[in-house]
Amino acid sequence: MPLLSEPNQQLRIGFFTSTPLSVEEGSGTYVGISTLAEALRKLGVTVEIVAPLRLGPTPTLGRILFNEALRFRQRGEFHITVGFDLDGYRLGGRTGTPHIAAIKGVIADEMLREKGFTRLSMALQAQYEALHVQRADGVVTTSRYSAQRIEQFYRPGKPVSMVPELIDLRRWRDLFARAGADRRPGKFVVLSVCRLYRRKRVDLLLAAASRLHLRIPGLEVRIAGDGPQRAALERQWRSLKLGDAVRWLGHLSPEALAHEYRNADVFCLPSVQEGFGIVLLEAMVAETPVVAARAAAVPEVIPQGLLAEPESAEDLAAAIETLHGNPGLRASLAAQGASWVENFDAPRVARRFLEEIHVLIGEVRPHGEFKAGSGSVSTAHS
Repeated sequence: MPLLSEPNQQLRIGFFTSTPLSVEEGSGTYVGISTLAEALRKLGVTVEIVAPLRLGPTPTLGRILFNEALRFRQRGEFHITVGFDLDGYRLGGRTGTPHIAAIKGVIADEMLREKGFTRLSMALQAQYEALHVQRADGVVTTSRYSAQRIEQFYRPGKPVSMVPELIDLRRWRDLFARAGADRRPGKFVVLSVCRLYRRKRVDLLLAAASRLHLRIPGLEVRIAGDGPQRAALERQWRSLKLGDAVRWLGHLSPEALAHEYRNADVFCLPSVQEGFGIVLLEAMVAETPVVAARAAAVPEVIPQGLLAEPESAEDLAAAIETLHGNPGLRASLAAQGASWVENFDAPRVARRFLEEIHVLIGEVRPHGEFKAGSGSVSTAHS
């Protein structure tokens, strides 16, 4: 089905985001946006990422200023615009171009697990995200869980479509092939990868490790990622006297992260609030069995994982201990995950994304002519 009525015109989509354009700062949101943009480009779509050069010392204020400046952008630049999370609330309903609100994480839901200034700033952002959803021509999110939360908190007044997150299987399999395996005899490695926010509940993993490190000889919990909870979590680690049973890896390059996945016996995500959880896809590609909390969107993403009761360090420890004592179950879960993750391959999900926005694109009068299939890559900064 053609996306435009004229064969010599190439679809132009503008992606608007103030999420930092790096894995270290932008976390899974950046990964999802950049992977989708690249997958669409490979399908012949021109995607331009419009982002601020910097957010300044106060990210929330920087995000608002970026969005307010969008009022002055030239009309007719794109056939369709897509704003991620709160970004784009100044575009919906005013440019004459169909605009989609693509919600990666429902801020009004995420803030419920935070405290202090973090929660206060997120509450302000949630107000703008609600405005974005209400003004947009269409709303897309990554899971049924997130769709329900959008309905609950934002009252969109329109259907919410669901397109899952995606992963570039070819790229990750190449990374894993080059990473190699050097598992150390006598070690049982539990890997966790996340941005260290309160809602990720890494404290539960540390509490589980405290229960297990004497029962599982050679237990080593390796935590990749950084974030505002790092200092508090390290204080907990010291108070539990876990010592070398826990390793703090900080932010890792893709190559180093691939090495960690390949050499882990179990991947653990104790988070109680996930709009999706791209790291679950990465673990499945690595054929690493997953233990996670039965919460938010996690059961949708990995129905074949070993799921523990949320907020329960005891149940999390029991799940990890079960996998330690059952290599056959580990192998079975790993194989099931490797098969299931095919559903999230980038080209497949990118086509589904185009299908979801096709009805909006069909109503647009194309601006200018482009040669189809040029696949040009354009990244702009405001």
